[in-house]
Amino acid sequence: MSFNRRDFLNAIAATGISAGLLSTAKSAHAAPDTKIKALAFDAFPIFDPRPVFALAEQLFPGKGTELSNAWRTRQFEYQWLRALSGQYADFWQATEDGLVFAAEMLSLDLTPDKREKLIGAYLALKTWPDVPSALALLRDAGLRLAFLSNATPKILHAGIKNSRLEKVFEQVISTDQIKTYKPDPRAYQMGVDAFGLRKEEILFVAFAGWDAAGAKAFGYPTYWVNRLNLPTERLGAAPDGIGKNLNDLVSFVKARS
Repeated sequence: MSFNRRDFLNAIAATGISAGLLSTAKSAHAAPDTKIKALAFDAFPIFDPRPVFALAEQLFPGKGTELSNAWRTRQFEYQWLRALSGQYADFWQATEDGLVFAAEMLSLDLTPDKREKLIGAYLALKTWPDVPSALALLRDAGLRLAFLSNATPKILHAGIKNSRLEKVFEQVISTDQIKTYKPDPRAYQMGVDAFGLRKEEILFVAFAGWDAAGAKAFGYPTYWVNRLNLPTERLGAAPDGIGKNLNDLVSFVKARS
């Protein structure tokens, strides 16, 4: 049976894991005059994952796109299913398991060497081209910055080192610390606890539409960096702003200052 993102979010709304995630969107909206004091970023508005999937095409010519699409789907479904069933495994393990499944589904010969190269590519991530200058502008505006990601600390710190961002983020928060995944409200709460601010004062910056919906339903003002030009998820909680890159995010933040 197929279990997609919408099925998952509907399911967790009925469980204790994430009660209230899909609550009425009106209750989650911050007052428009609330001052944004900090930004919490998912990993992928910052780090560019395209080299991982380019490597898939290099290793499996003509099949890389199909493999990548199947892999990404299972990568996140495995995280959610494990969180829902109380059988937690971290982002690294879920990513590897998703790759193995996708290769088997497509009857591809995923040798140990190819498997290691593809998984290891997550430790070689660097920023999207627009990121360094945009982060500098946000910091110059006095905003506090943090990661709030499902990725493991190892992946996040590797990306920070690869991109020379060691002094940019005051917090590097992985949901692995509490053995769950966004969109569990407990995961979003980690940003509130780390910053010591009200949720209305923290702008959450998402890469995925489902993450934008989850953060907004939690109560964060939310900006969706929609780099893949996807439609808005129909999950009852629309982001406050949508743009194609971090330059658009900077403009949005300035307009709210």
